[in-house]
Amino acid sequence: MASKSESRTGSSSTETFTIHYFATASQYTSKNTERLPAPLPLSELYPLLEERYPGIREKILSSCGISLESEYVDVVEDAQKVIQAGDEVAIIPPVSSG
Repeated sequence: MASKSESRTGSSSTETFTIHYFATASQYTSKNTERLPAPLPLSELYPLLEERYPGIREKILSSCGISLESEYVDVVEDAQKVIQAGDEVAIIPPVSSG
């Protein structure tokens, strides 16, 4: 298995991150997960998803939480963070209790 430092010569899976879509995000994309190119600045995540799934920013992402490596992040406040190869990102719609 190639390490992150070998990503240029290793398998393509080391040059991607995994994004998980839950609930409405999964319905909108028709996917539960996919791999996207890495590294990717967090500030470019929404534009990339909007390019792939027109309308997702307004209809889905505006009300969702984003986690990077199991920690919630804010795409504005944490814009300087970079999603690295092998990282996991999740799009988490609001959870209601009843």
